Amino acid sequence: MLSRIAENLYWIGRYVERAENTARLLDVNYHALVEAPIVVGARGLVTEQWAPLLSITGDEQAFRAHYERADNRTVPEWLAFHPGNPASIRSSLSRARENARTLRDRISLEMWEALNRAYLQLCFDTDQILEQDRLHEYCVAVRETSHLFFGIAHATLLRDLGWYFLEAGQYLERADNLLRLLQIRYRRRIEHEPTAQGLENHRGMALLKSVSAYEAFRKKYHTALEPRRIAAFLLLDEHFPRSMRYSVAELHRTLRSIARLNPGTSLQPVREAGWLSAQLEYMTDVGQIIEQEAPGIAELLKSLAHISDVISATYFAYA
Repeated sequence: MLSRIAENLYWIGRYVERAENTARLLDVNYHALVEAPIVVGARGLVTEQWAPLLSITGDEQAFRAHYERADNRTVPEWLAFHPGNPASIRSSLSRARENARTLRDRISLEMWEALNRAYLQLCFDTDQILEQDRLHEYCVAVRETSHLFFGIAHATLLRDLGWYFLEAGQYLERADNLLRLLQIRYRRRIEHEPTAQGLENHRGMALLKSVSAYEAFRKKYHTALEPRRIAAFLLLDEHFPRSMRYSVAELHRTLRSIARLNPGTSLQPVREAGWLSAQLEYMTDVGQIIEQEAPGIAELLKSLAHISDVISATYFAYA
Protein backbone atom coordinates (compact mmCIF):
# COMPACT_ATOMS: atom_id res chain seq x y z
CA MET A 1 0.00 0.00 0.00
CA LEU A 2 1.30 3.46 -0.89
CA SER A 3 2.38 5.60 2.05
CA ARG A 4 -0.05 8.39 1.21
CA ILE A 5 -3.03 6.03 1.09
CA ALA A 6 -2.07 4.52 4.45
CA GLU A 7 -1.62 7.97 5.96
CA ASN A 8 -4.97 9.22 4.69
CA LEU A 9 -6.78 6.23 6.17
CA TYR A 10 -4.94 6.64 9.47
CA TRP A 11 -5.94 10.30 9.66
CA ILE A 12 -9.54 9.61 8.70
CA GLY A 13 -9.68 7.41 11.79
CA ARG A 14 -8.18 10.15 13.92
CA TYR A 15 -10.33 12.98 12.53
CA VAL A 16 -13.65 11.16 12.90
CA GLU A 17 -12.78 9.98 16.41
CA ARG A 18 -11.66 13.52 17.30
CA ALA A 19 -14.94 15.01 16.10
CA GLU A 20 -16.88 12.50 18.20
CA ASN A 21 -14.79 13.14 21.31
CA THR A 22 -15.15 16.90 21.00
CA ALA A 23 -18.90 16.63 20.48
CA ARG A 24 -19.30 14.45 23.55
CA LEU A 25 -17.18 16.82 25.63
CA LEU A 26 -19.20 19.87 24.58
CA ASP A 27 -22.53 18.15 25.15
CA VAL A 28 -21.63 16.89 28.61
CA ASN A 29 -20.24 20.27 29.66
CA TYR A 30 -23.40 21.97 28.43
CA HIS A 31 -25.60 19.67 30.51
CA ALA A 32 -23.24 19.90 33.51
CA LEU A 33 -23.91 23.63 33.68
CA VAL A 34 -27.67 23.21 33.35
CA GLU A 35 -27.82 20.43 35.95
CA ALA A 36 -25.30 21.88 38.45
CA PRO A 37 -26.30 21.02 42.05
CA ILE A 38 -27.55 23.67 44.45
CA VAL A 39 -24.29 24.07 46.34
CA VAL A 40 -22.78 27.36 47.43
CA GLY A 41 -20.54 28.49 44.57
CA ALA A 42 -21.32 25.40 42.49
CA ARG A 43 -22.78 27.20 39.50
CA GLY A 44 -19.73 29.46 39.29
CA LEU A 45 -17.30 26.54 39.52
CA VAL A 46 -19.14 24.59 36.84
CA THR A 47 -19.21 27.65 34.59
CA GLU A 48 -15.42 27.77 34.91
CA GLN A 49 -15.25 24.30 33.35
CA TRP A 50 -15.53 25.82 29.86
CA ALA A 51 -11.99 27.22 29.89
CA PRO A 52 -10.25 23.88 30.66
CA LEU A 53 -11.77 22.38 27.52
CA LEU A 54 -9.31 24.48 25.57
CA SER A 55 -6.41 22.79 27.35
CA ILE A 56 -7.86 19.36 26.62
CA THR A 57 -7.86 20.12 22.91
CA GLY A 58 -4.49 21.86 23.08
CA ASP A 59 -5.45 25.09 21.33
CA GLU A 60 -5.82 27.70 24.09
CA GLN A 61 -3.28 30.11 22.58
CA ALA A 62 -5.03 30.13 19.20
CA PHE A 63 -8.37 30.66 20.96
CA ARG A 64 -7.04 33.75 22.75
CA ALA A 65 -6.14 35.27 19.39
CA HIS A 66 -9.84 35.29 18.48
CA TYR A 67 -11.67 35.73 21.80
CA GLU A 68 -11.12 37.75 24.96
CA ARG A 69 -12.84 35.38 27.36
CA ALA A 70 -13.78 31.70 27.57
CA ASP A 71 -17.43 31.13 28.34
CA ASN A 72 -20.46 29.08 27.35
CA ARG A 73 -20.70 30.87 24.01
CA THR A 74 -17.13 31.37 22.82
CA VAL A 75 -15.73 27.93 23.74
CA PRO A 76 -18.47 25.90 21.97
CA GLU A 77 -18.19 28.18 18.94
CA TRP A 78 -14.42 27.67 18.80
CA LEU A 79 -14.45 23.91 19.39
CA ALA A 80 -17.39 23.13 17.14
CA PHE A 81 -17.54 25.59 14.27
CA HIS A 82 -14.63 28.02 14.01
CA PRO A 83 -12.80 27.64 10.66
CA GLY A 84 -9.62 28.97 12.27
CA ASN A 85 -9.44 26.02 14.66
CA PRO A 86 -7.88 23.00 12.90
CA ALA A 87 -9.18 20.71 15.67
CA SER A 88 -12.80 21.89 15.62
CA ILE A 89 -15.59 19.48 14.77
CA ARG A 90 -16.14 21.30 11.51
CA SER A 91 -12.44 21.12 10.57
CA SER A 92 -12.12 17.48 11.61
CA LEU A 93 -15.11 16.35 9.56
CA SER A 94 -13.99 18.46 6.59
CA ARG A 95 -10.52 16.93 6.64
CA ALA A 96 -11.87 13.41 7.05
CA ARG A 97 -14.17 13.95 4.10
CA GLU A 98 -11.36 15.37 1.94
CA ASN A 99 -9.14 12.40 2.75
CA ALA A 100 -11.98 10.03 1.93
CA ARG A 101 -12.59 11.81 -1.38
CA THR A 102 -9.07 10.88 -2.49
CA LEU A 103 -9.69 7.25 -1.51
CA ARG A 104 -12.97 6.56 -3.27
CA ASP A 105 -11.52 3.37 -4.76
CA ARG A 106 -10.14 2.22 -1.39
CA ILE A 107 -13.19 2.59 0.84
CA SER A 108 -16.76 1.38 0.45
CA LEU A 109 -19.40 3.57 -1.16
CA GLU A 110 -21.36 3.58 2.10
CA MET A 111 -18.36 4.96 4.02
CA TRP A 112 -17.96 7.80 1.53
CA GLU A 113 -21.68 8.58 1.60
CA ALA A 114 -21.71 8.71 5.41
CA LEU A 115 -18.82 11.19 5.54
CA ASN A 116 -20.05 13.28 2.64
CA ARG A 117 -23.53 13.51 4.13
CA ALA A 118 -22.09 14.52 7.51
CA TYR A 119 -19.96 17.17 5.82
CA LEU A 120 -22.96 18.68 4.04
CA GLN A 121 -25.24 18.56 7.08
CA LEU A 122 -22.83 19.51 9.88
CA CYS A 123 -20.22 21.82 8.34
CA PHE A 124 -22.47 24.50 6.81
CA ASP A 125 -25.14 26.88 8.11
CA THR A 126 -23.89 26.56 11.69
CA ASP A 127 -24.27 30.23 12.65
CA GLN A 128 -27.66 29.79 14.32
CA ILE A 129 -26.98 26.60 16.27
CA LEU A 130 -25.85 28.38 19.44
CA GLU A 131 -28.37 31.20 18.99
CA GLN A 132 -31.21 28.68 18.81
CA ASP A 133 -29.84 26.57 21.67
CA ARG A 134 -29.38 23.52 19.42
CA LEU A 135 -25.89 22.53 20.58
CA HIS A 136 -27.15 19.28 22.09
CA GLU A 137 -28.84 18.20 18.86
CA TYR A 138 -25.72 19.08 16.89
CA CYS A 139 -23.44 17.08 19.18
CA VAL A 140 -25.75 14.07 19.04
CA ALA A 141 -25.64 14.21 15.23
CA VAL A 142 -21.83 14.29 15.28
CA ARG A 143 -21.61 11.31 17.63
CA GLU A 144 -24.07 9.35 15.51
CA THR A 145 -22.04 10.18 12.40
CA SER A 146 -18.93 8.68 14.00
CA HIS A 147 -20.77 5.57 15.15
CA LEU A 148 -22.32 5.13 11.72
CA PHE A 149 -19.03 5.61 9.88
CA PHE A 150 -17.01 3.19 11.99
CA GLY A 151 -19.89 0.73 11.99
CA ILE A 152 -20.04 0.79 8.19
CA ALA A 153 -16.26 0.43 8.01
CA HIS A 154 -16.40 -2.57 10.33
CA ALA A 155 -19.06 -4.19 8.16
CA THR A 156 -17.71 -3.41 4.68
CA LEU A 157 -13.90 -3.05 4.66
CA LEU A 158 -11.55 -5.88 3.83
CA ARG A 159 -9.30 -6.75 6.76
CA ASP A 160 -6.20 -5.56 4.94
CA LEU A 161 -3.68 -2.79 5.61
CA GLY A 162 -6.25 -0.07 4.99
CA TRP A 163 -8.53 -1.37 7.72
CA TYR A 164 -5.72 -1.62 10.24
CA PHE A 165 -4.43 1.91 9.57
CA LEU A 166 -7.97 3.24 10.04
CA GLU A 167 -8.20 1.39 13.35
CA ALA A 168 -4.76 2.55 14.47
CA GLY A 169 -5.75 6.19 13.99
CA GLN A 170 -9.03 5.70 15.82
CA TYR A 171 -7.54 4.04 18.90
CA LEU A 172 -4.55 6.36 19.19
CA GLU A 173 -6.83 9.40 19.05
CA ARG A 174 -9.18 7.85 21.61
CA ALA A 175 -6.37 7.18 24.09
CA ASP A 176 -4.91 10.66 23.62
CA ASN A 177 -8.26 12.35 24.20
CA LEU A 178 -8.90 10.38 27.40
CA LEU A 179 -5.54 11.33 28.87
CA ARG A 180 -6.05 15.02 28.11
CA LEU A 181 -9.46 14.88 29.75
CA LEU A 182 -8.09 13.22 32.88
CA GLN A 183 -5.17 15.65 33.01
CA ILE A 184 -7.55 18.59 33.36
CA ARG A 185 -10.15 16.95 35.59
CA TYR A 186 -7.61 15.81 38.17
CA ARG A 187 -5.44 18.92 38.15
CA ARG A 188 -7.60 20.64 40.76
CA ARG A 189 -7.45 17.64 43.04
CA ILE A 190 -3.66 17.70 42.86
CA GLU A 191 -3.77 21.38 43.82
CA HIS A 192 -5.98 20.45 46.81
CA GLU A 193 -8.92 22.56 45.76
CA PRO A 194 -11.68 22.21 48.41
CA THR A 195 -14.82 20.84 46.80
CA ALA A 196 -18.30 20.26 48.21
CA GLN A 197 -19.39 16.62 48.09
CA GLY A 198 -22.37 17.37 45.85
CA LEU A 199 -20.15 19.11 43.32
CA GLU A 200 -17.54 16.33 43.56
CA ASN A 201 -20.19 13.76 42.59
CA HIS A 202 -21.43 16.04 39.83
CA ARG A 203 -17.94 16.33 38.38
CA GLY A 204 -17.40 12.59 38.60
CA MET A 205 -20.62 11.94 36.71
CA ALA A 206 -19.68 14.53 34.06
CA LEU A 207 -16.24 12.96 33.63
CA LEU A 208 -17.70 9.49 33.08
CA LYS A 209 -20.32 10.79 30.67
CA SER A 210 -17.63 12.63 28.72
CA VAL A 211 -16.38 9.25 27.53
CA SER A 212 -19.75 7.45 27.57
CA ALA A 213 -18.64 5.46 30.61
CA TYR A 214 -21.28 6.28 33.22
CA GLU A 215 -23.51 3.26 32.66
CA ALA A 216 -20.55 0.88 32.33
CA PHE A 217 -19.01 2.22 35.55
CA ARG A 218 -22.30 1.91 37.43
CA LYS A 219 -22.74 -1.64 36.20
CA LYS A 220 -19.34 -2.59 37.63
CA TYR A 221 -19.39 -0.46 40.79
CA HIS A 222 -22.42 0.25 42.96
CA THR A 223 -20.65 2.63 45.32
CA ALA A 224 -20.21 6.40 45.37
CA LEU A 225 -18.44 8.19 42.51
CA GLU A 226 -15.05 8.16 44.20
CA PRO A 227 -12.45 10.01 42.07
CA ARG A 228 -9.69 7.42 42.39
CA ARG A 229 -12.02 4.58 41.42
CA ILE A 230 -13.23 6.55 38.40
CA ALA A 231 -9.63 7.13 37.33
CA ALA A 232 -8.82 3.44 37.77
CA PHE A 233 -11.79 2.46 35.63
CA LEU A 234 -10.99 4.89 32.81
CA LEU A 235 -7.28 4.15 32.78
CA LEU A 236 -6.94 0.47 33.57
CA ASP A 237 -10.19 -1.40 32.91
CA GLU A 238 -9.48 -4.11 30.36
CA HIS A 239 -13.07 -4.55 29.17
CA PHE A 240 -14.37 -0.99 28.70
CA PRO A 241 -13.73 -0.06 25.03
CA ARG A 242 -12.87 3.57 25.72
CA SER A 243 -10.41 3.00 28.58
CA MET A 244 -6.74 3.81 28.16
CA ARG A 245 -5.67 0.20 28.65
CA TYR A 246 -8.19 -1.15 26.14
CA SER A 247 -7.38 1.50 23.53
CA VAL A 248 -3.62 0.97 23.74
CA ALA A 249 -4.03 -2.82 23.64
CA GLU A 250 -6.12 -2.45 20.47
CA LEU A 251 -3.56 -0.06 19.01
CA HIS A 252 -0.85 -2.64 19.70
CA ARG A 253 -2.97 -5.34 18.05
CA THR A 254 -3.51 -3.27 14.90
CA LEU A 255 0.18 -2.40 14.64
CA ARG A 256 1.09 -6.08 14.93
CA SER A 257 -1.32 -6.81 12.08
CA ILE A 258 0.21 -4.02 9.98
CA ALA A 259 3.70 -5.41 10.62
CA ARG A 260 2.56 -8.91 9.65
CA LEU A 261 1.11 -7.64 6.36
CA ASN A 262 4.08 -5.33 5.75
CA PRO A 263 7.16 -7.56 6.13
CA GLY A 264 10.50 -5.82 6.01
CA THR A 265 9.42 -2.62 7.76
CA SER A 266 10.66 -1.54 11.17
CA LEU A 267 9.01 -3.15 14.19
CA GLN A 268 9.55 -0.07 16.34
CA PRO A 269 5.85 0.99 16.30
CA VAL A 270 4.87 -2.48 17.54
CA ARG A 271 7.52 -2.42 20.27
CA GLU A 272 6.61 1.07 21.50
CA ALA A 273 2.88 0.31 21.65
CA GLY A 274 3.56 -3.08 23.23
CA TRP A 275 5.70 -1.52 25.95
CA LEU A 276 3.00 1.03 26.82
CA SER A 277 0.32 -1.68 26.75
CA ALA A 278 2.36 -3.83 29.15
CA GLN A 279 2.83 -0.89 31.53
CA LEU A 280 -0.92 -0.39 31.73
CA GLU A 281 -1.66 -4.11 31.99
CA TYR A 282 0.54 -4.60 35.04
CA MET A 283 -0.18 -1.32 36.77
CA THR A 284 -2.19 -1.77 39.96
CA ASP A 285 -2.32 1.72 41.47
CA VAL A 286 -3.57 4.77 39.57
CA GLY A 287 -2.41 7.10 42.32
CA GLN A 288 0.98 7.51 40.71
CA ILE A 289 -0.69 8.58 37.46
CA ILE A 290 -3.23 11.09 38.74
CA GLU A 291 -0.73 12.53 41.24
CA GLN A 292 1.73 13.15 38.38
CA GLU A 293 4.35 10.68 39.58
CA ALA A 294 6.13 8.58 36.95
CA PRO A 295 4.56 7.51 34.66
CA GLY A 296 2.12 10.40 35.20
CA ILE A 297 -0.43 11.54 32.66
CA ALA A 298 2.04 13.94 31.05
CA GLU A 299 4.48 11.08 30.49
CA LEU A 300 1.76 8.85 29.08
CA LEU A 301 0.82 11.63 26.66
CA LYS A 302 4.46 11.86 25.59
CA SER A 303 4.49 8.10 25.01
CA LEU A 304 1.45 8.35 22.74
CA ALA A 305 2.98 11.28 20.86
CA HIS A 306 6.15 9.25 20.40
CA ILE A 307 4.18 6.29 19.06
CA SER A 308 2.44 8.64 16.62
CA ASP A 309 5.81 9.99 15.45
CA VAL A 310 7.20 6.48 15.03
CA ILE A 311 4.16 5.39 13.01
CA SER A 312 4.60 8.39 10.71
CA ALA A 313 8.34 7.84 10.29
CA THR A 314 7.91 4.12 9.63
CA TYR A 315 4.94 4.06 7.27
CA PHE A 316 4.28 7.56 5.93
CA ALA A 317 7.72 8.68 4.75
CA TYR A 318 7.48 9.79 1.13
CA ALA A 319 10.34 9.28 -1.28
